[in-house]
Amino acid sequence: MNQLQTDSQPAMTTLVTGIIQDAQDLMQQQLRLFQVEVKNDLRQTKEASVPLAIGALITLVGAVSLALAAAHLLVWIWPTLDLGGGFAIVGLVLSVVGLSFVLWGKCKFDSFNALPDKSLAGLKENLQWKTKM
Repeated sequence: MNQLQTDSQPAMTTLVTGIIQDAQDLMQQQLRLFQVEVKNDLRQTKEASVPLAIGALITLVGAVSLALAAAHLLVWIWPTLDLGGGFAIVGLVLSVVGLSFVLWGKCKFDSFNALPDKSLAGLKENLQWKTKM
């Protein structure tokens, strides 16, 4: 007859303790991954904000200084154009340039996800697994 030897096999409490320890280690790894992912997303957000802020600043300075000079220049070149028309033409051109910088910054923001989806999905899966125990 085959008789089971209980001396060489680990106890049930040892197995359960090992599983719980592994689950805790996995949770700690998931939290570290979450932290790294958040840091990377913040860095990308900062990189995308720089061209957006530069574009807004350049647009503001350009709109004020060039609108005055260019509107007067257009009226001088085209005498039938009134000063309001000159300002409108210059404002339109500067708005297009400024909008291109804003769209560039928006494209940078759209190129990544600011939320740590991978870490959150793994953490959620681990929590669901842990609650089933």
